[in-house]
Parts: sequence; structure tokens; C-alpha cells
Amino acid sequence: MQYFLDTTETIPSGVGFSHFSLIHFIWLALFVAVTVINCFWYRKLKDKGRNIWRKTVSFLLIADEIFKDVMLIIGGRFTASYLPLHLCSLNIILISVHAWWPSKTLSGYLYTVGIPGAIAALIFPSWTSLPFGNFMHLHSFTVHILLAMYPIVLGMSGELAPQLRQLPKYMLFLVAMAIPIYGINLLLDTNFMFLMHADAGNPLYLFEQLWGNHLYGFPVLIAAVLIIMYLPMEVFRKLRKR
Repeated sequence: MQYFLDTTETIPSGVGFSHFSLIHFIWLALFVAVTVINCFWYRKLKDKGRNIWRKTVSFLLIADEIFKDVMLIIGGRFTASYLPLHLCSLNIILISVHAWWPSKTLSGYLYTVGIPGAIAALIFPSWTSLPFGNFMHLHSFTVHILLAMYPIVLGMSGELAPQLRQLPKYMLFLVAMAIPIYGINLLLDTNFMFLMHADAGNPLYLFEQLWGNHLYGFPVLIAAVLIIMYLPMEVFRKLRKR
């Protein structure tokens, strides 16, 4: 526990983990197991039980975020860059809103953006410099597991029913958040939503190496994600109609 209160800015090199190492695969396996178990469990619940489940996950997400902030304050390492303005941090808020006041637009957004965003963070973690015995390591994996699990479970139960014709609305919702956050990045010298730069290990970093600017990667990756998220669903719908 020597490095428990360290962050990526203070941790010495050589004490973290590697992408697709044993510890990384253990976390991924835990994500799959927890999600599958909750999918089966949620489908068996009645309306009251499902309502409790959704709100419980939202409370766990908020508690996880508070845990992170408390540990940062205790370690004297809280800075503006840890404000809840990253895409996944914003999704904590959006899931909490959805748990209490679900809407079709928010449901579609969580399916379209929330699932791939959280899964991408789990597959390509940016906190590889941190060892298992570190609060940010634990927080980063657990919070992204919850962020991915919530919409997946609801999607598998049929409660999230995104529609292709509503896709522009979901994208506008994302852009509406990105515009003010870009201004905040300029004001605070932060990198929320990876709008300013991409670190090595982030898929956007490849586009910075290829084309000189990681922002070119956003439309490419968004298009790829939308094809993956919507093409199988649309094919299934058409086959079912036949």
C-alpha cells in the first residue's frame, strides 16, 4: 500500500501494470462476470425490484466518485483536472438522473455513448502507471465497470430501445456537452473529454501520430462505434419483421 494515495502525476515509473497483462485480464473478466450475473438477475426482477436496482447502481457510482475525491483531498492531490467533467464522470451524473427520471433521449444516449465509452476505457485504460494497491486504480476500474454494466443490463432487458432516426439527437446531446467543456479546458488548462490531447494507449493517440492531430480521430471512431452499435440491431429488426 506504499503507493495507495499516488496519482498518475506522482507515481514513480515501473510500479503499474501493462495493457492486457494478467491484472488487466482479471479486471476484464470481473466486468464480464458481474455484467452477465446482473443481466440475468435484472430480467427476473419485478418493476419495484428493477427500480431499486437502478437507484442502487446510481448510488454506487456516486459513492465511487466521492471515494476518489476524498482520497485526492487526503493525499493533497486534488486539482482542477479531477473535476467530474470527463465523459465518464458526466455519465455518472446522467445515469443517476436516468435512474430516477428515465427518458427516451437519455436512454438512447447511454446506449450510444455510454456503453462504448466505458468499455473503451476498460480495454484501453489510461491509468496503467498505477498498481493494484492504489485508490485511483481501484476507482477507475470499478467505476467504469458500473458505467458499462448499467446500460448493458437495461439494454438486455429491453428497457433501452434506441432508434436510428433519433441518432442525431443523441449526437447533439454529446456536442452540447463538449462545447462548454472545451472552453473550460482552455480556461483551466485541463483535458476533459480528451479534447486537447491524447496520451499513448488512447486510441485517439494513433490519429495524432498519423495525421498530427488527435481530433481527426473523433469522427472516425464515432462512425465506427455507431456502425458497431446500430448495424446489428437494425439487421435484427429487419429480419424479425420478415
